[in-house]
Amino acid sequence: MHDIAQKRKFLGEMQGLIKLVRPKQWVKNSFVFAPLIFAGEFLHPDSVYSTLLAAFLFCIAASAVYIVNDLKDIEKDRIHPEKSKKRPLASGQVSPQSAIILLILLYIVLISFWTVVPNVIYVIFIYLALNWAYTFKLKHEPVIEIFIVAFGFVLRVYAGAMALTVPVSHWMFITTLSISLYLASIKRRQELLQNGSQSRGVLAYYSVTLIDRFAEMSAVTAVVFYSLYVMEVQPKLVVTVPLVIFGLFRYWYIVETLKGGESPTDVIIQDKQILLTVLLWVGCCIWVLLPS
Repeated sequence: MHDIAQKRKFLGEMQGLIKLVRPKQWVKNSFVFAPLIFAGEFLHPDSVYSTLLAAFLFCIAASAVYIVNDLKDIEKDRIHPEKSKKRPLASGQVSPQSAIILLILLYIVLISFWTVVPNVIYVIFIYLALNWAYTFKLKHEPVIEIFIVAFGFVLRVYAGAMALTVPVSHWMFITTLSISLYLASIKRRQELLQNGSQSRGVLAYYSVTLIDRFAEMSAVTAVVFYSLYVMEVQPKLVVTVPLVIFGLFRYWYIVETLKGGESPTDVIIQDKQILLTVLLWVGCCIWVLLPS
């Protein structure tokens, strides 16, 4: 009986460690693939391999960020009605010691790739440093904290570009930042509506009206700059502009009517229309940018 109890405890902690690294959130690292598509390198095996490696390393880095955040907030999460059950550390499913060991292992994996893809690791180190600052200080600073979350997606795009040694255009930078600010603003809006400032102290500095303005401005700039990029650099991609606009419309419908949007990852995975729109957009981009 003692052995069975030990095995159950071990399996429970293993499941908790998997939850701790949040593999579902790795969908966000698909931004790493943007340079591969827009540089037209997706038919080159070496380029695909380099991008996959960069995406894998960013998954490792993102998981490390989640662990640091959960370790920092463990006491606060333990008194939260939902996080005390869902977060492995707060619920006691995973011990802090196990989480620290896993965190160290993830850092070792990243460091071991320094000589393999130094440019990618350099970008990832910036991402890690930014998120350390966010976790211990900047997440309490209104507006700044939204920009830090959004800038994490910009760094993903840069990592993809570094993996291919191609430059990131000004168009891609500002479009990525705009769409990321939109998603981050919507996430804060839904958190504020559903939980008030209980889940995040910084939400006390916001109002729904203010965040709506942030989101609207970000959505408009995303469409404008993406359209300008298409017309100036890749005119054949004009067929994708309606898809981008529809995606934004659909996302806002989910937010306003279906009360979703607190987790962009869940929206993309669970909403069939959003998922189909993303797949159509990727398919159109690949088709248009196929080498002659």
